Amino acid sequence: MNLVPDTSNTRILVVGDVMLDRYWFGEVSRISPEAPVPVVKVERVEERPGGAANVARNCAALGARVALLSVVGADEAGLSLARLMNDSGIECSLHEDAKLSTTVKLRVIGRQQQLLRIDFENSPDHEVLQAKLADFESRLADCDVVILSDYGKGGLAHITEMIALARAADKQVLVDPKGEDYARYAGATLLTPNRSEMRQVVGRWKDDAELERKAMRLREELQLEALLVTRSEEGMTLFSAGAVAHEAAVAREVYDVSGAGDTVIATLAVMLGSGLSLPQSMRQANLAAGIVVGKLGTATCSLQELKTARP
Repeated sequence: MNLVPDTSNTRILVVGDVMLDRYWFGEVSRISPEAPVPVVKVERVEERPGGAANVARNCAALGARVALLSVVGADEAGLSLARLMNDSGIECSLHEDAKLSTTVKLRVIGRQQQLLRIDFENSPDHEVLQAKLADFESRLADCDVVILSDYGKGGLAHITEMIALARAADKQVLVDPKGEDYARYAGATLLTPNRSEMRQVVGRWKDDAELERKAMRLREELQLEALLVTRSEEGMTLFSAGAVAHEAAVAREVYDVSGAGDTVIATLAVMLGSGLSLPQSMRQANLAAGIVVGKLGTATCSLQELKTARP
């Protein structure tokens, strides 16, 4: 039995880009006469929260009390997201922007394989984001850990101010980063780039020693407490002041890696907020990631699954 702390009083504030993940499941039995593509006869439609909403759902699945702050469009997808969040017991503050289309990722699945993904998205209005910043500041007193989930959709235009406000309130700030400009994340407690995101920022490395040098330099430049690099089949490595800790990947059949990064940062936040150290929290995050990659689509790891997980 994996020893997991009591998470019932842990309060997490998740801020970032939300999206709605739609899945069309169907049978494929022929190729289209119009083009060399499979014809999918859709038999089932499913909707799941994506992006920062999936991070929030993962925190809630681990027993924490969760608030989600984001921007959506005044549309059917935004209403669906609010309903899904409410069903998961998550307190939501979804600011509406009439000029915005809620980000939707539509995946077409045939024979348990993803055949196509279609994205619908645009960027939020500046005034709506400014209102979100004021809402963020008012919610800081009622949380233990802040997660900033950046999917590059424009929902975190004020991330530098958010980090400064949270750190001034003595809150731990975990950031799932995007893009090449990591300067905007300076002062956060922890960043969780994956292997390819890390390469975008520091360039390639030939071995673990070179990765350590580059990671430590980046950590110091950005004044982070730690940097956690998720490395797919190579596991994950935590770089903190004068120390490097590594967790090997949990050997399981990988079914779908989408949303695994959401599970990692959510588990880290909940475990840190529940009193575990960073290396202990990374161990739990690694186990949780091993569970969700065995599931189709954006998924969660429950507290019970984590308790019974074996490395």
